[in-house]
Amino acid sequence: MKNLHVQEVNLRRPLSWFAQKTRDKFAQNAIWIFVGQIFCHLLRACYFLIIARLLGAEQYGVFIGVVALVAVTAPFSSLGSVSLLIKNVSRDKSVFREYWGNALLMNTVSGCVLVTIVYIVARLILPAHVSALLILAVAIADLVFNRMLDNSAAAFQAFDMLHITARLYVCQGLFKLLGAIALVVLVHRPSATSWAISYLLAAAASAWAGVALTSRRLGAPVLATHFIRREAAEGLYFSGGQASETIYNDIDKTMLTALAALHGAGIYAAAYRIIDVAFVPINSLLWASYSRFFIKGNAGINSSSAYAKQLLSRASVYSVVASLGLFVCAPLAPRVLGAQYLQTVEALRWLAPIPVLRMIHRFLGFSLAGAGFQGARTLAQFGVAIVNVLLNLWLIPLYSWRGVGNKVGPLPRQRSCPPLSR
Repeated sequence: MKNLHVQEVNLRRPLSWFAQKTRDKFAQNAIWIFVGQIFCHLLRACYFLIIARLLGAEQYGVFIGVVALVAVTAPFSSLGSVSLLIKNVSRDKSVFREYWGNALLMNTVSGCVLVTIVYIVARLILPAHVSALLILAVAIADLVFNRMLDNSAAAFQAFDMLHITARLYVCQGLFKLLGAIALVVLVHRPSATSWAISYLLAAAASAWAGVALTSRRLGAPVLATHFIRREAAEGLYFSGGQASETIYNDIDKTMLTALAALHGAGIYAAAYRIIDVAFVPINSLLWASYSRFFIKGNAGINSSSAYAKQLLSRASVYSVVASLGLFVCAPLAPRVLGAQYLQTVEALRWLAPIPVLRMIHRFLGFSLAGAGFQGARTLAQFGVAIVNVLLNLWLIPLYSWRGVGNKVGPLPRQRSCPPLSR
């Protein structure tokens, strides 16, 4: 009987520990984001497999090239309003309606302006056979509608309601999967342009759902333009930093489309998608901790840095294991994606160190932003972005996507609290 009692106590201890942990708001948020990302990546995998096989590496490379070009300007479509909303509302919930209204205003106005700019630039640098409709559909989806959904998700993140944030992005993934299925059923010969139209419709539906839910649950938007003027510089710092990160994350794909074979762009994009999936658990910690960096940063850089180091100690073991797993398991990728993606094995092995490098830069970068040093962070990010573009101009014409992979060591990729789904 005594042994049975001891066993019962031993069984209760891990259950009690798990219950205690999940009662903690941070743990709950991390779990919700993790589960949400799993569903998002499952949905993304479904429509990625459909689209990759349906379009082939060349047409898929065209689509990804346009997406990557648009992504460079995407942070400026909100002018830092997402981070400003999280920063201010996490500290004072009473100002939500004003920051919510300002975010929607800045997103709509700047998004429409950027669509025009992106179209002009795309006509100049992308191959002539890339259709105007493809460029416009992707630009409107990513610069207007997807940014609206990001604002909605950020609103719930600021209120520590990440269970709703996760659900919003899962719904977005569902809409995209439905668009991919519709493409198979309704379009006889699908192309990158027809997928871009489905992509646009999915983005519009998810944005409408997100804005409606946020306004109903948290409050209707109210304009407070004096907030915009007061925080314009900080908002531009956030936008500039995010744009720089996007350049050294995504400009590779656009430059591959313009300077090398389209097949190479498709290979590289497919490998990068797999890297993103491997980073899901770390991304959960980043999402759950982002608003807390601003709270910790009120006490100074030492406080936010200590918080970053605490999180790094939790995340480092997984990141190392994930990088090793990507290197070892790379030969499995062509079996899933198809024979035309055979070179993805080599690409994955070149990119395998990214989870470790991204983890370090992300947490330390958040500690700077939380303590009010976003300007210094943006300057450093901008310098890395310039070096990245120059290396691309040199290496891509010589080595195609292999030249991009060679830059992983000196130029680690990162992203500022990215959306769960694209």
